[in-house]
Amino acid sequence: MKKVFLVIVSLVCLSITTKADEGMWLPQLLSKLNEGRMKSLGMKISASDIYSINSGSLKDAVVSFGGFCTGEIISKQGLVLTNHHCGFSSIQNHSSIEHNYLQNGFWAMDKTQELPNKGLFVTFIIRIDDVSSAVLAGINEKTSEIERQSIIDKNIASLKNSIAKESYQEVLIRGFFEGNQYYAFITETYRDIRLVGAPPSSIGNFGRDSDNWMWPRHTGDFSMFRIYASKDNKPADYSADNVPYIPKKALNISLSGIDKGDFTMIFGFPGKTMEYLPSVAVDQIVKYNDPIRIMIRDRALEEIDKFMRNDEKTKIQYAAKWASISNAWKKWQGEVLGLTRTNAVAKKLKFEEIFQDRVNKNPAFAAYKNLLDDFKKTYSDYEPYSIAKDYYTEIMSKLELFRIVGQLNTVSNAYKKTGEIAYQQKALQVKESLEKFFKDYNPEVDKKVFTALLKIYLSQENRFTSAILRNLSASVNNNYALLTEEIFKETELYNEEFVNQLLSKSGEEFVSTFYSYKALKIYSDMVDTYQSKVDAALIPIQNKINNLQRTYMKAQLEVMKEKKFYPDANSTLRVAYGQVNGYQPRNGVQYDFLTDLDGVIEKYKPGDYEYDLPEKLIQLYNKKDYGIYGKNGKMPVCFIASNHTTGGNSGSPALDAYGNLIGLNFDRVWEGTMSDINYDASICRNIMVDIRYVLFIIDKFANAGHLVKEMNIVYPKAKKK
Repeated sequence: MKKVFLVIVSLVCLSITTKADEGMWLPQLLSKLNEGRMKSLGMKISASDIYSINSGSLKDAVVSFGGFCTGEIISKQGLVLTNHHCGFSSIQNHSSIEHNYLQNGFWAMDKTQELPNKGLFVTFIIRIDDVSSAVLAGINEKTSEIERQSIIDKNIASLKNSIAKESYQEVLIRGFFEGNQYYAFITETYRDIRLVGAPPSSIGNFGRDSDNWMWPRHTGDFSMFRIYASKDNKPADYSADNVPYIPKKALNISLSGIDKGDFTMIFGFPGKTMEYLPSVAVDQIVKYNDPIRIMIRDRALEEIDKFMRNDEKTKIQYAAKWASISNAWKKWQGEVLGLTRTNAVAKKLKFEEIFQDRVNKNPAFAAYKNLLDDFKKTYSDYEPYSIAKDYYTEIMSKLELFRIVGQLNTVSNAYKKTGEIAYQQKALQVKESLEKFFKDYNPEVDKKVFTALLKIYLSQENRFTSAILRNLSASVNNNYALLTEEIFKETELYNEEFVNQLLSKSGEEFVSTFYSYKALKIYSDMVDTYQSKVDAALIPIQNKINNLQRTYMKAQLEVMKEKKFYPDANSTLRVAYGQVNGYQPRNGVQYDFLTDLDGVIEKYKPGDYEYDLPEKLIQLYNKKDYGIYGKNGKMPVCFIASNHTTGGNSGSPALDAYGNLIGLNFDRVWEGTMSDINYDASICRNIMVDIRYVLFIIDKFANAGHLVKEMNIVYPKAKKK
């Protein structure tokens, strides 16, 4: 019986340890936590080769790209590689009907042709320091949430002034493990970033929305930029006198290719995960939050799509908006599917059963005894307001006229609160913002979206909706098309010339004119209703959840000692590792790990919005003219592996066992998008574009071989033989 009992205990312990290759690990802790496992998977370099503050390491070749993606340095002249969808806004901003770089691609044939991008930046991590003790000084168990945050804010402000750094460096301090630990990131940010090259969208976004989050994939999702610096190689604003940045480290490019079982590593800036939620929270996401968000975006996309398919100008205007809306829309669908298929809630419940049993049996854990019960009650209180929040945030963010009204309202508030000088400053900022907005705005599209989403908004309980809007809707017998026309009657509000004239008036004139509009009254009542009926109730509940989650995280670290914990993603530098492998998404279906150009041609549909191809790519395929980038008569395109990734990892370098670049991370498989909440090694795979396809497109398709000559090409597998 004792032997049987020991076997059962071992199996239970195994079930709660971190799953194979799961995690987004802090690079400075790899030597302590992960190096052994990484080497057992095939890694040939050391943890110090990945992260070092004393010599050039892989971290010095990885940048946060624009604060929303990742990029990597691939030449000693500051050449940066990232995803096409990460560079999309920059490519779009340089595009027009006359010069449609989205459709035709862009390639600078020398440095004088590289295009500057206002507001774009890249950030390097210089070093990472543990500052937990200093940040949490003065906090104890009796400290309230508001007091706690106030103390932390003061401690962080003090720390930022005392941490040693250069004058051109900055300090970012972030919380980890729900605020139980804190780390300081010393950073350098370069703000002169120029567009060097991008394939046409028919390559860089091949498959578009139908293939998004899907495998097999055939997308050449990459774009190229260059970092420029002052003549002493320091960060500098854009100037014609700036020169290409000389990096501490540039990645070598491997053309050896990949095989099943190869070690892979993703180095980047993952945005947000929620791996340590209780089961009740995951259950609420699956049943309510995700389905509501999906439904609202489904209706918005349906209306936008009708216009994009019939008008070239609208297609350009709404391309980035469509991509932004549809990305999360499709991701949430896969998330629900994956969480359901892998029994995520049941797994969480099993973990909690073990956790509660240990807590009950150990007096040292008495403070955690009612933790899970408190979660259940608090999430029950949270549910109706959380649902109302999703309705409001999803709908309001899609109503573009209200985006104009909202921005103009910030100008009005600046005048009322601070006076004429503040008004003038804010008016100038909003004028610049709206100039970009109007470039990509079509009121006819907006009207259709309004009609669809106002119907959804008003389907909620009355207590969560605007009384003014309900009354106006009743006055037109709840005809939502007529309701929209009533709101859009004030045509000057979406006339760029009039809005600019309005913003040029004095503060007093602006306010007196702006406050006469019905659209402002509706917008303001929707905002006020949300703030008073939803947000006001949510804030204290959310504070309680935050406190419970922080306590639960602390408890897990203490109670589940056998488990190696990694902190949730929070847009800070992380390492994920795994192996190249296919997967089985469902019974009877098995996916291989690699795609090639044959699959691109199989999907090709002449003239199709998603699957058209440039004629030159077809010619190269027919001739099998792949240069040094093909293998055995095939041109590799994309591959998958078991690296744990999320949003923000887009553009992250996919590295081999030696730290050489073998691809760019750009997506996850649909069935595994739930990895933000519940990583499952059986179906979680990240998708990468093969670096061989990237160089093939640059060299053979774009005739930009001068860019390849900047890179250091290696063949590590040939050396191994």
